[in-house]
Amino acid sequence: MDKVLYLAMSGATENMRSQHAHSNNLANVNTTGFKTDLAQARAMPVYGDGLPSRVYAMSERPATDISSGVLTPTGRDLDVAIEGDGWFSVIGADGQEAYTRSGEFTVNAQNQLVTAGGAPVMGNGGIPITLPAFEKLDIGGDGTITVQPLGEGPEALAIVDRIKVVNPEPGTLFKGLDSFMHTGNAVPLPPANDVKVVSGFLETSNVNSVGELTSIISLSRQYEMQVKMMKTAEENSTAAARILQMQ
Repeated sequence: MDKVLYLAMSGATENMRSQHAHSNNLANVNTTGFKTDLAQARAMPVYGDGLPSRVYAMSERPATDISSGVLTPTGRDLDVAIEGDGWFSVIGADGQEAYTRSGEFTVNAQNQLVTAGGAPVMGNGGIPITLPAFEKLDIGGDGTITVQPLGEGPEALAIVDRIKVVNPEPGTLFKGLDSFMHTGNAVPLPPANDVKVVSGFLETSNVNSVGELTSIISLSRQYEMQVKMMKTAEENSTAAARILQMQ
């Protein structure tokens, strides 16, 4: 009897965890550069004092789908996207270098180039990019930032910095709780010269909204089935206790 309860309980718990991953994907269907979190379930033996004779279902996030989204034109000077492979380098909340495909940049009160979430964008020199007051800004295909200083003419164009972009080996980045991608050893990746940056474009999320919605519905039905199993186990236990009382 307890095996039925244990299986149903662990199944319902893992259904909820998987549901959380798919719900988060669906919530970010319109988030610039968002990458889909994959989810899977697998059987895991229960280890303890005795033999591992029981198995429970475990939900896990084995990887992130890093396929590219669609590049959509915005015409905004500070909007940039990466065409093909590669990542923008930023400074995460923990002070470590992190990576993103979201190029919806802006300038903060300290004149730093930052992401929409406020993370400083890293320059090729290994420090966050700081911009002077400018009339016009242009970001080249290699990430080079050229500005026309405020109050100056076109003849005063100046190169300020170059956005650091990296192109690591596939499978070497993982998504952290801050939604940025990270390396396993916290060592900054070297700049890449073969990454193409496109100015005036943003990359959409790669979430398949139909697929995520279908998964959510399927998981909801599985959760209801687990609850029914727990209810059945309770009814069987009550009936067994009643029989013992009659004896």
